[in-house]
Amino acid sequence: MKLPQINEVVVNSKIKELSILHLSDLHINKKTSTNSINQLVKLCNRSEADFIVITGDIIDCKVKFIKERLELLNKIEKKTYYISGNHDLFYGFKELKNILTNLICLDNNYEILQIKDKTIAIGGLSDRFSKFFRVKREEDKIVKILSRYENSIFLAHQPKDYIYALKSNSKLFLCGHTHGGQIYPFHYVVKLFQPFLNGLIYKKDTAIYVSKGIGNWGIDFRFKANNEISLLKLR
Repeated sequence: MKLPQINEVVVNSKIKELSILHLSDLHINKKTSTNSINQLVKLCNRSEADFIVITGDIIDCKVKFIKERLELLNKIEKKTYYISGNHDLFYGFKELKNILTNLICLDNNYEILQIKDKTIAIGGLSDRFSKFFRVKREEDKIVKILSRYENSIFLAHQPKDYIYALKSNSKLFLCGHTHGGQIYPFHYVVKLFQPFLNGLIYKKDTAIYVSKGIGNWGIDFRFKANNEISLLKLR
């Protein structure tokens, strides 16, 4: 897992003066080095973010093979929220949650934040593959709760879940999953299944950010889809 430089992105939003470090698609597996995870933790702790979000696919193999490496993520000092991705569900999301004791899981859940005299609701959904793992996705619940707040942030793994962010009038929707296509011209295949490939998009009052992610899937290679860690500055 080779870490990129932090990519600073200015986001026009009705939520003002807020900075979020957005990580996605770490795909930690047996080949991921302890050093790379330690470097990621240091990067998170040094960042100027108010809090951190991880939008799914933290793991890419059974938890029992990478337990010690995953435990290192608990050294992240800033408040960190995460939701499941399809790979997390496949390889063992329950086991992953049991290890990430210092991080907050927002699958079908929410939390209210008080930051710089602002009240912000942040909520998330389990991945769309949940039904195959007998996990109930509570879209209506999260939409209803976030709709009550003027300032809300919606987390999901796949871009196509942006429809729920719009329904809840959330001001920011964060996701990953696509890897930005990872290897060109695979970008065109991804576009057949997802409404957005990567980057910043605006729909109505909702700013959408699709991360290209940190890790890789399948082969450890990218082409015309560099990996990223983004510091989103809401202004």
